[in-house]
Amino acid sequence: MPETDVLIAGAGPTGLVLALSLARQGIRLRIVDKAPGPGTASRAMVVQARTLELYRQFGIAEEVVQAGIPVEAAHLREAGREVMRIPLREMGTGLSPYPFALSLPQDDHERLLEALLRDQGVAVEWGTELLDFREEAGGIRATLRRDGTEATCAAAFLAGCDGAHSRVRETLGLGFPGGTYAQLFYVTDARVEGPFREDLFVNLQARGLALMLPVRSRGVNRLIGIVPEALSGRHDLRFEDIRPEVEALLGVRVAELNWFSTYHVHHRVAERFRAGRAFIAGDAGHIHSPAGGQGMNTGIGDAVNLAWKLAAVLRGRAAPAILDSYEPERIAFARTLVATTDRAFRGMVGGGLGGQVMRSWLVPHLLPLLAGFTAGRHLFFRTLSQTRVAYHDSPLGEGRAGDVAAGDRQPWVADCDNHAPLDGRGWRLQVHGAVSPALAGAAGRLGLPVDAYAWSRDAEAAGLAEDAAYLLRPDGHVGLADPAQDPARLEAYARRHGLAFAED
Repeated sequence: MPETDVLIAGAGPTGLVLALSLARQGIRLRIVDKAPGPGTASRAMVVQARTLELYRQFGIAEEVVQAGIPVEAAHLREAGREVMRIPLREMGTGLSPYPFALSLPQDDHERLLEALLRDQGVAVEWGTELLDFREEAGGIRATLRRDGTEATCAAAFLAGCDGAHSRVRETLGLGFPGGTYAQLFYVTDARVEGPFREDLFVNLQARGLALMLPVRSRGVNRLIGIVPEALSGRHDLRFEDIRPEVEALLGVRVAELNWFSTYHVHHRVAERFRAGRAFIAGDAGHIHSPAGGQGMNTGIGDAVNLAWKLAAVLRGRAAPAILDSYEPERIAFARTLVATTDRAFRGMVGGGLGGQVMRSWLVPHLLPLLAGFTAGRHLFFRTLSQTRVAYHDSPLGEGRAGDVAAGDRQPWVADCDNHAPLDGRGWRLQVHGAVSPALAGAAGRLGLPVDAYAWSRDAEAAGLAEDAAYLLRPDGHVGLADPAQDPARLEAYARRHGLAFAED
């Protein structure tokens, strides 16, 4: 028998969320990281609404929101002047319990997740490096090194959440095609003069991308942007060298500097996310531009997707083949996201005609036009918040009812809060309308919880079909959508995937 069920390499947000999700379901695990301890500075800042919805399933969303700062509006600037204010809360109201983006520094985020993981009885093994591993019959045998001493660990599965330079990905020989942007980025935490600004500010000037967002409740802002091309080759670059341009672009005066660093941005997606009993997630599988604040959230989405499937297989609640759905679901989204953020990034900073059109016409003219329509506001929010992520080509998807297809995130219905029963651990059957006795009987035989809600205008507006049956996966995505409430179809779906719903 393996000494642990899952060995996780990497204790960033992706690895910590994977560990937390598995621990909540009683899965034995070890999580190791070669760093001596938690990070003290970070570049990732934004927690999107979909991530908060997933955290709500864990029972930790409110704690995370309290630790951060809700960003309810974005200000777009061109050449140092504001051209548009986007009210994020207005765009997301009615679509999610969290109609905003949350600003929470990655190091604070990681400390919070690590504390929650300790509450589950699991401690991160800092200063422990994964050196090598191989797959054997029934599991993975890994070599770990701590304090100069090597030891082996036998696990049923291995998850590489170990970043862009992933040892797991490299050991598996998975290609990581893509490239590196020529621009040099800067990042700094600073206190600016005047009242503390809790909104997001984005300057779109050609080759002068600059962003400012709130960092912590004590009144510090994060400034991110591109180093002026004339200074990008300097190895001794200081903030004072770029201060005049940064302050002009963002319309601020920096009063106090906490720290400053420079870095390059890559855009890559691994050729595969799985090889046998080993998986990769987060930056080990995909990295991209900071456009839209999507990177960390995508890694957390990977972790949640993988966690419920590993737990189901390890607990004997699903056929092992369910693990085959992880790669196609998450790699398809990663590829689309990298392509989209790449186009957006190049448009924001490009000096050609396309970039000029985006900054001078599309942003100041088309966005306000779209924002004037409900459909346009909803599209903007869903795209940015990742509530639009769907797995339409998943081997786990079947059917459609109303506007909701298998693979979609189950829409949130505000008047009944139909996301409240989701706990990230078990499947649920949801009906807005009347539940037929035949369907109730089948659910009872399967041990499947049923959430029944009165039909409402909110449910109709969300795209649901009256009296339709929606079988929800543990992550809140639709597995089966059946407008006819056919009990035989539900039971056949459960048999096909080897699903066992009843709790022990």
